[in-house]
Amino acid sequence: MNTKNTDDLSQELMNSPNLDEFLSENRENFNTEEARDLLLSIFERNEITKAELAKHASISEVYLHQIFSGKRRPSRNRLLCLCYGLHATIEETQELLKLFGAAPLYPRNCRDVIIIYGIVHEIGLLEINDKLFLENEETLF
Repeated sequence: MNTKNTDDLSQELMNSPNLDEFLSENRENFNTEEARDLLLSIFERNEITKAELAKHASISEVYLHQIFSGKRRPSRNRLLCLCYGLHATIEETQELLKLFGAAPLYPRNCRDVIIIYGIVHEIGLLEINDKLFLENEETLF
């Protein structure tokens, strides 16, 4: 596999006359596998079962298995719940958000500040969800 750097991929996309052809020729350059690999790596480090992770992340086991198998892509909120359930670091969380194509956490956004604080200070998902609610911010679930 000959992966292209982001700048080359972007330039090729801008110059491509055919989207289907571009997608077909560049599938190996999309980071779906890399995202799942990082997620799996963090999961394995935690030495918990998928059932336990689903419970800690407030996600159904079926949905969790679909994410790990690549059949589903989690929304930003669900991915953040997974990060809480996995006790991911803020760096790992930001990387997973990027790899799954979601917006990174932004310290000028009140909602994101609460989420960042919870991750950095290892505050539980339920407590952070309650804080989001109290601050009139969208909850994670």
